[in-house]
Amino acid sequence: MLTIDQATYDAIVAHAKRDHPDEACGVVAGPEGSDRPERHVPMVNAAGSPTFYEFDSTELLALYKQMWDRDEEAVVVYHSHTATEAYPSVTDIGLASEPGAHYVLVSTREHGNNEGPVEFRSYRIVDGVVTEEDITVVPSLTPEI
Repeated sequence: MLTIDQATYDAIVAHAKRDHPDEACGVVAGPEGSDRPERHVPMVNAAGSPTFYEFDSTELLALYKQMWDRDEEAVVVYHSHTATEAYPSVTDIGLASEPGAHYVLVSTREHGNNEGPVEFRSYRIVDGVVTEEDITVVPSLTPEI
């Protein structure tokens, strides 16, 4: 199950809406081994496409160096679908290289002129196997004691 705070959820949805009709993409980093999505990092879709996303390699390398320095990992890897449901495509499954991450998809297909709803779903993708998981949105992530 993915537990995510409201502000991060809202930031991911806002990014997907802002980049529509192109796909948006990004990462939510968190402390290594915590499964806590704490730091939202919107990324540039280097493909600039409504049907495909690609992280900019220079930007992604810089993010991973930053996460290593901060003892963080990619807890959530997200992107949007602009014309289809929020379900991983064959391409998405092939690109899923973080077995511990939650893969969030946001569909903006009903979004229209910033007015329609979005679909927000989360998956685990390990060795090509897609498993949908429940999402709990909480007001904030309380620190562990």
